[in-house]
Amino acid sequence: MRKNSLVVNKGLSLSQAQSVSNLCHQRAREIQNGLNKINNSSKTVTVLIGASPETHTTVTGNKIPKNVVELLLEKAKLHGCQAFLMENIKAKEAMLSETKTSSPDLTKIPTVERPDHISPVQISEVTEEFGWEQLSVGEMSEYLEAESFAAHIGSFIHDGSILDTLRRELPNIPAMEWMTIKDGEKTPIKITTHHNSEDLHAIHEELAKLHRNYEQRVNYFKAKVKNLTTNENARIAKLNSDAQNDATKANNDLQAAYETKAKKRNLKIRDIQAEFETKRQKKMSEIASMRINVDSRFQETIDSFLNEIKEEK
Repeated sequence: MRKNSLVVNKGLSLSQAQSVSNLCHQRAREIQNGLNKINNSSKTVTVLIGASPETHTTVTGNKIPKNVVELLLEKAKLHGCQAFLMENIKAKEAMLSETKTSSPDLTKIPTVERPDHISPVQISEVTEEFGWEQLSVGEMSEYLEAESFAAHIGSFIHDGSILDTLRRELPNIPAMEWMTIKDGEKTPIKITTHHNSEDLHAIHEELAKLHRNYEQRVNYFKAKVKNLTTNENARIAKLNSDAQNDATKANNDLQAAYETKAKKRNLKIRDIQAEFETKRQKKMSEIASMRINVDSRFQETIDSFLNEIKEEK
């Protein structure tokens, strides 16, 4: 901003300055209008009206006035005075505008960064393959053997199996059948059974007992694998739950710390803004009371116009 002549509670008010500026402009314009009429000659024309001649001026002659130097100096001084007044009027308006739109510098107050959300590491559940992997080599061998025994014995004794078919067929086998060897003649075929119901029942009971024993071992290992898998998933669920709880607590602590810092920052900003506003209002009041300290070179011109204004009132 260029230098100005504004001072507090001393000198020319801005309303007076505006009035004087307007008068300077009007007076300078009057002088210029007079100078604009200067020419080198006048023009007249004589015409006969009946028998009487009449002379008419078509261009009035206006030679350079004797006080042209004084007039030019006065006009220049008026413009200089007006420029001085307008410069200070604009300076005050600029100061008021700048102060009115000013704001406190908050760049030195560190910002509070919002914390990043912590996501817990979650472990995936295991399948039964995990349980099988926990069995020892001996247990796995025993399971495979028991499963094989149970399967093969079961396939021999269950419904539709070989032994089941033998037991169902045995009571219905006749002692003799007939076979046609020659047309019209039937030859008897003697049927001799090599099993009896008691033997087949005894074999079934023996094999069924073995099947139950082996199947029990198979089910034992399957149940063990299932329990191992269930227990591991329960352990994993506990770990995941603890991780989630820890993350939740950490996030809550971070958020609480953030809110505390943000609150302190906001309070500090509020205090700075309040202090700034107080100073700004004081400054605006000071600027509003500023007047123009008239330079001595313009004092006479301004005083003459101020006297005119007083006389008009």
